[in-house]
Amino acid sequence: MLPYNKSIILLPTYNEIDNIEDMLIALTALSPDLSILVLDDGSPDGTADVVKKMQAGNDHINLLQRSGKQGLGKAYLAGFKWALENSFDSIFEIDCDFSHDPKDVPRLLEAAQTHDLAIGSRYIGGIRIINWPIHRLLLSYGASIYIKLVTSMKINDPTGGFKCFTRKALESLQLDKILCNGYSFQVELNYKIWSQDFKIKEVPITFTERRDGESKMSGGIVWEAIFAVFKLRLKRILGTLN
Repeated sequence: MLPYNKSIILLPTYNEIDNIEDMLIALTALSPDLSILVLDDGSPDGTADVVKKMQAGNDHINLLQRSGKQGLGKAYLAGFKWALENSFDSIFEIDCDFSHDPKDVPRLLEAAQTHDLAIGSRYIGGIRIINWPIHRLLLSYGASIYIKLVTSMKINDPTGGFKCFTRKALESLQLDKILCNGYSFQVELNYKIWSQDFKIKEVPITFTERRDGESKMSGGIVWEAIFAVFKLRLKRILGTLN
């Protein structure tokens, strides 16, 4: 029996009016005990209003409204702090656009029962990505190889954003000292947890490009992650990583 009653999904949103209702329905269908925290960065399209309507029928749906678009990393940090303060033991990251399949949540939660961090990996057993143009695929996969070489982390998908952290892993991090905010945020969290010898497991998933709405990923975001790796590696060498 998986501990859904001690688990929470962190769901960052910005202009996700096309996806938010369907995503909340899909997540709540997994278990009536599963909690969700929507982290909305002041979406002008009314995303938060949809969440508020759905809260009326489900007290496991929570909403944290933030003023303006502050970035993915800062949204997750706010969510981590909220989840820890409210005594959750398993804390998920997931995208709202259905690029991550909600049906994979139980598989990550199961892995987190024996590991400190479970990562939904696009690069185990081949490349599991649907509807990406070849240049974006090559950039992402190449960045993953580069990050592995520079950091020595044995993680095939270090930039992936579908994860389940244990409370123990998050409490080991000094959240106020996280450096990165964009997609390099994912690399930093992985690297700091890996550097402390926590147990990490990659769970194979299939990543599908968003079905509705506009993608927020760009080549610049990936390059940001690449340059951030140098800084993280240097900090570890100097003993100032955490």
